[in-house]
Amino acid sequence: MKCIGMLLLFALSLATIPTARSQNKPQTAGDRTSVDLTVYNSNMALIREERPISFVRGLNRIVVPDIPATIDGTSLHFASLTDPSSVTILEQNFQYDLVHQAKLLDKYIGKEIEFIRLDELTKKEYTVKAKLLATGWQPQLQYGGASPAYVYTGQMIVEIDGKVEIGPPGRIELPSLSEGLILKPQLEWLVNSGNEGVQRTEMSYIANGISWNCNYVALLDRKDSELDLTGWVTLTNNSGTTFKDAGLKLVAGDVNRVQPQREYAPQVAMKMATDMNAPQFQQKELFEYKLYSLQRHTDLANNETKQIELTSGHNIPAAKLFVYDGIADNWRLYYNNYSYRSQESFGQQSNNKVGVYINFKNEKKSGLGIPLPKGRVRVYKRDDDGKEQFIGEDEIDHTPKDEAVRLYLGNAFDIVGERKQTNFKIVVSGHVIEESFEITLRNHKAEPVEVQVYEHPWRWSDWEIVKHNTEWNKVDQTTIDFPVTLQKDEEKKVSYTIRYVW
Repeated sequence: MKCIGMLLLFALSLATIPTARSQNKPQTAGDRTSVDLTVYNSNMALIREERPISFVRGLNRIVVPDIPATIDGTSLHFASLTDPSSVTILEQNFQYDLVHQAKLLDKYIGKEIEFIRLDELTKKEYTVKAKLLATGWQPQLQYGGASPAYVYTGQMIVEIDGKVEIGPPGRIELPSLSEGLILKPQLEWLVNSGNEGVQRTEMSYIANGISWNCNYVALLDRKDSELDLTGWVTLTNNSGTTFKDAGLKLVAGDVNRVQPQREYAPQVAMKMATDMNAPQFQQKELFEYKLYSLQRHTDLANNETKQIELTSGHNIPAAKLFVYDGIADNWRLYYNNYSYRSQESFGQQSNNKVGVYINFKNEKKSGLGIPLPKGRVRVYKRDDDGKEQFIGEDEIDHTPKDEAVRLYLGNAFDIVGERKQTNFKIVVSGHVIEESFEITLRNHKAEPVEVQVYEHPWRWSDWEIVKHNTEWNKVDQTTIDFPVTLQKDEEKKVSYTIRYVW
């Protein structure tokens, strides 16, 4: 009897170990108490959040709700801030099998479902039981790790009273939500905890579908000598979840990421700033990139695009520049191509448009002076009635402070350029050729202009200007610049002879 009593006590002691509850009933993690987003301009974000989680001693099944559908589960880092050494994740499951009509029906193939139909005579509804044979939905796999999309074919097939019906009428009723389907993506962990109680936890992970880019708006003054520039950050959240009262940082730069192989697989209220006159973003360094920190918290809802001002400058010195780049664009592709060195007729085609550019410098004394992230710049100018008019746009790359910015806005209406080949000579067959060009410029504007005439020695890398009628500058190995000043209604010609040797 004594042995039996000891065995009963031992069995009772095993029953009191708190792992039994954890194995059968998952514990849901608490709501986020804080969240911070670091968004990269490569359609990804690093998300850090804190949540309270109640643990029992031993094994715990923990469900973490409101997780982005685009999470990269392999990037997750978890830690207890209350007792770091007591908690260990043993398993992690990312559950993304969300409720969808196709998925619901698929789980009832071969089973009984019901159709609610309307009796046209009595106008009363009645129920018809049927065996589901085919759902009428076809999955379409998506590239890039996205979940399958479903296409409805309209060909649901059922068996009713021993007969097969295709596309049966009626409203479908199912007994219950199929096991395994969830309303929102979530994580489920198997966690081993050395202590019991609520702990403050931290988790960080990478999610796709969150991106930012920069857009700029510039207003040019009447004399085209100054401009006002405002930079706007545009945030887009397509991650599948909403982030409330989030800290926000942006990283600008070319961050390398390992590209996956092509395969089909499922994947995973605003606070006011203290100083209303202070910049909203503070710029700092991060490795070889630029980090912009919003000096307040903000909300970023799912499927939302938000704009926040990044920087602004006023009365920034600017200069208008005209450029005539006469060689036709298609010949730039054949630079140093040996097949065309001795072909006289090739490269004669020209472009008649004179481009107009606006130059300014990204410097502090101009009201800027922070690194400008790459983005589109739209330029406006007031007309004689004082109304703003759109005059062109261009894209800039990441631009450090104290560097020049050049914007191509379009082509000048009243300045015309012509380029023609005037001579072609083979000096030494297979080794030396010479060709001559004449560029004609005409200014129909009411004021003088200066035009930069760009020429490109495209036939071969070993070249020399042997004759010219005006001064020229070698910009680089593939570009020559002839600066030309034209008075009102004036015409000028630029001529030169170039020799290629190979």
